[in-house]
Amino acid sequence: MKTIFITMLVALQIMQVATAQTKKATTSPQAKTANGTVEGVTESSGIRAFKGIPFAAPPVGEFRWREPQPVKNWQGVRKADKFGPRAMQNAVFGDMGFRSDGMSEDCLYLNVWTPAKSASEKLPVLVYFYGGGFVAGDGSEGRYDGESMATKGIVTLTVNYRLGVFGFYASEDLTKESPHHASGNYGYLDQAAALAWVKQNIAAFGGDPNRVTIAGESAGSLSVSALMASPLSKNLFSAAIGESGSVLGTLPPVPLVQAEQAGLKFNELVGKKTLAEMRSISGEELLKATAGQGVPRFMSAVDGYFFPEPPLKTFQAGKQSQVPLLAGWNSEEMNYRMILGKEAPTLENYTKAVQKLYGEQAEKVLKEYAAASDAEVEQVATDLAGDRFIGFGTWKWIDIQSKTGGGKPVYRYLYGRPRPAMNAEMGNVSANLAGGVSKSTEPAAAKAPLPKGAVHSAEIEYAMGNLSLNKVYAWTPDDHKVSATMQEYFANFIKTTNPNGKGLPEWLPVKPEGDAHYMYIDVNTRLETDKHKGRYVLMDAMATKE
Repeated sequence: MKTIFITMLVALQIMQVATAQTKKATTSPQAKTANGTVEGVTESSGIRAFKGIPFAAPPVGEFRWREPQPVKNWQGVRKADKFGPRAMQNAVFGDMGFRSDGMSEDCLYLNVWTPAKSASEKLPVLVYFYGGGFVAGDGSEGRYDGESMATKGIVTLTVNYRLGVFGFYASEDLTKESPHHASGNYGYLDQAAALAWVKQNIAAFGGDPNRVTIAGESAGSLSVSALMASPLSKNLFSAAIGESGSVLGTLPPVPLVQAEQAGLKFNELVGKKTLAEMRSISGEELLKATAGQGVPRFMSAVDGYFFPEPPLKTFQAGKQSQVPLLAGWNSEEMNYRMILGKEAPTLENYTKAVQKLYGEQAEKVLKEYAAASDAEVEQVATDLAGDRFIGFGTWKWIDIQSKTGGGKPVYRYLYGRPRPAMNAEMGNVSANLAGGVSKSTEPAAAKAPLPKGAVHSAEIEYAMGNLSLNKVYAWTPDDHKVSATMQEYFANFIKTTNPNGKGLPEWLPVKPEGDAHYMYIDVNTRLETDKHKGRYVLMDAMATKE
C-alpha cells in the first residue's frame, strides 16, 4: 500500500511540474516587432509586460552624440523580461527607486505593459517620459510603472532617453559633422525616435498607433511640450499630458552657439580638443567629469532641426501639434525658503526679499503676491517660489495652447494633496525635491517639518496608480481615494481626450478668454475658478521684457 501511495505521489508531482511548465509556456507572451520577435512575461494581474525592448541602436562609440540610429534586426526570439540599463547619470536626487539592469551608455530601451490578448484590439496608448531635470531618471522607476494603467485598458509605455552630457552636449565639430547641421538635443531626439517606434510597432501589442497620448512630469513634462513644438514628432501622437513644467518657462532651449560654447568650455575642462578625443573618453570618465567644479549645464538648443525656432514662437504661430492637452502643477512646487532664505516669514522680510529679487518690478509683484499679515507670508511666498520655478511655465503652455491649439480642448489642474508621513522603518530621512530620499546624520528632531502642500513630483504615484510600489510613505485610505480619482481622470483623457466620467466632479476645459477654470485635485476634488490670473499675466509681461 505504501509503495502505491509513493508511486501516486511521484506521479502527482510529475503532473504538477508538467502543468507548471505548460502554464509557464502559455504565460510567456510574444509580439512581432519590425526588428524581430520579443517575449515578455504575464504579470499576476494578467497584464503582459515587455521590458527592455531596444528602439534605437546603442549610442556608443561613433554613435555617441549622434541622432538615434536604427536598431539591427535579430533572429529568433529576444527575451524582454527585464528592464534595460538606465542612462548614464550621477546620483543627484537620492534614491529614485531604479529597477534597471545597471547603468550604461547603451540605454535606449522602452517598456510596454498591455492588457491586449491579441494584436487586433487597437487600444489607446500612453507613452510616459520620466522627470529628473534631464540629468537623472529612468523608465524602470516604480512610480512610472505601467501595469496599473494597463489594467484600465491602456497600452502603457515608459521610455529611456540620454541625459546630461550624453544627451545635451553640443559643439561646433558635432554641428559640422551632422547631416542636419545641428548638435545637442540627443535626449529629445531619442524621445522622438521612441514615438516613431510606437507608430510602427504598437499595433503588435494591441495598441492603436493613431491614439497615442504622450505624458511626463517635470523634465518629462518639458519633454511633452518640446515634442509638441518639434516638427520631428508631428503626427506621432494625438493627445498630451503635462505634469509640472514646459519649455515655455523652465529650461527653454538656448541659441545653438551658446550650447556650442558650453561644449567648448567642457572640452577645456577635460583637456580634449577634437571630437575623436571626446568620443574616446570612457562613459564612466565622462560622467565623473560632469560632477566636477565649474562644469556648464548642458542645455537643449534651438538647433534648426529638433527646434527650428524657439518653441514659444512655434506656439504663438499655432505651428505646434494641435492636440488636446491636460496639464497642471502642484500646490508646493517650491518652498517659501527659496524666496526668504533663512529669514523668518514676516511681512517685512518678505517685502525686502521681493525687492531684492525684482528691483523696480517689486511693487507689481507684491501687489499680485500680496500678504496682509505675517501669517499669510508663508503661503504667498510658497506660491511665488513655485510659480518662479515651474508654475508659470506650465500656465503659459496651457494658456497659449487654449488660444492657438486649433480649438482642441485644454484641461488644467492644481494638485494639492500633501504626502503623508514616511513609514517609521525609513529611519531618519528627508524627502528630496525630485521624489527621492536622503539619509540624515542630524537628530530626528532637527528634521524639516512636513510640507503643507503637494511638493514637486508628489502626484506621480497617484496619477499612475502606483502608491503600493512606493514603500517610503505611510499611505492612508484618503491617499488611495485621491489616487483613484486622479488616475480615472487621466485614464479617461487617454481613452477619449476628455477626463470626465461617471462619479467624477465635472471638469470644464479652459476658455481662451473669460473665467479660467481648473480642477483642484485632493480628498475633496472640485472645480475652481482661478483667482490669481493676474500673477501669470504679470510674469508673462516680465518675461517678454527680458
